[in-house]
Amino acid sequence: MIRFGTDGWRAVIAEDFTFGNLRLISQSVANFVLDKHKGTEPAQVVVGYDTRFLSDRFAMETARVLAANGIVTWLTRSDAPTPAISYNVKEKGADAGVVITASHNPPRYNGFKLKASYGGSAVAEDCAQVEAHLEAIQQEGAPVKLADYDQSVEAKLIRRFDPSWAYYEHLGTLIDLDRISSGELKVVSDAMWGAGRGAFLGILTRGRTHVSEIRGTLNPGFGGIHPEPIMRNLNDLVAAVQREQADVGLATDGDADRIGAIDARGRFVDPHHIMALALRYLVEVKNQRGSVVKTVSTTTMIDSIAAKHGLTLHETPVGFNHIADLMMRDDILIGGEESGGISIRNHIPEGDGILMGLLLLEIMAYHRAPLHEIIEDMQAEHGPAHYGRIDAHLAHLCPKKEMMRRLSEQAPAIFAGETVASISTLDGVKYQFADRSWLLIRPSGTEPVLRVYAEARSPEMVKQLLAEGSELGEKVAAN
Repeated sequence: MIRFGTDGWRAVIAEDFTFGNLRLISQSVANFVLDKHKGTEPAQVVVGYDTRFLSDRFAMETARVLAANGIVTWLTRSDAPTPAISYNVKEKGADAGVVITASHNPPRYNGFKLKASYGGSAVAEDCAQVEAHLEAIQQEGAPVKLADYDQSVEAKLIRRFDPSWAYYEHLGTLIDLDRISSGELKVVSDAMWGAGRGAFLGILTRGRTHVSEIRGTLNPGFGGIHPEPIMRNLNDLVAAVQREQADVGLATDGDADRIGAIDARGRFVDPHHIMALALRYLVEVKNQRGSVVKTVSTTTMIDSIAAKHGLTLHETPVGFNHIADLMMRDDILIGGEESGGISIRNHIPEGDGILMGLLLLEIMAYHRAPLHEIIEDMQAEHGPAHYGRIDAHLAHLCPKKEMMRRLSEQAPAIFAGETVASISTLDGVKYQFADRSWLLIRPSGTEPVLRVYAEARSPEMVKQLLAEGSELGEKVAAN
């Protein structure tokens, strides 16, 4: 069964993610696009891909199906960051976009992300319509249309293009590249063998920034790691930053929509700090105003900064799709989540690791101070805030709604010596304490896994909250 999650369809290559299934879903997207398309000009779809095994072939096959249905298909010449592809959907005025990527998932996975005309992920209603077309095709046994590639290129139904330049030009309207250049920073870029390779080099090497890149060659196996920019996957970046005595290391995930960083001391700078630094800079230095949106698992430093400046703060369930919904409806200055997907006003409603890496460099160039000192200054005003997360794998897990009910009703009044001040059930169960510390337990809806998050005044308290949260989850699940 092909089902869309919060950001498309993902499956294991050669098991469920096959050329046959890809053609079926591509035909379903073609039917969906043609149903919605209005006007006399042909419908248009932008198609791009990442560096995974067979991604280029899967993208070409998608283009062949779309072209066979009379849809003009803009197919990237090579792998490219998801935000670059998504921006080109909007820039070209296309009806939709498709990105062949499984983002930060393990190498054995691939995926099919569906983008809407505004450059962000398609809303749930659109995904449901694509699934309905898929079901109709399967029930009726309707054939999948498939065009000859060379003939489609000759007929200009498939048009190869480079999405980078329009995207880079747009980033230049959001980021002060001259300010970054003036900082003469020494930067190591870690593409993690993903589609962000070459991006920071291409944008920054014309200035006075000294940029080198690691893990930027084509490696569909990602060197045996998950291409997710979290500390356990960034030992190579830590070594490179220290070896080159760099000011900062910037890491993007497999399709470059997430960001992580390493400071000059070799310490991991998580997305919580990157988003908080960005918000403070946009408000206090660039004098920008607007609402702020964060997911339920994101740092309370955001709350503190928003409160200081009288900004409206929205909290959403986990998933960038919830942030994107608000970015399209409200005047959102910045939106982001703990996993590293962050975006700002006047950009597409989609997480962008390249954009946020550049903004972090702009912040460093403005302060003319080491990144760890900038973070310490922010922690002194809006912290202390330390964060941790673990995934607890259980033998079994009761239904999610029942698990949440038990977690709400059976929770102790005190965790780690702190009294629970309030409980939120926006997404999972979040226990909030008077000192702004919190513990979040989110049961998986599909597997016996509890995701346990915590933020507290000290690393020791974070560890204690995670341990007590896991223990509570296991106890409740066993009842």
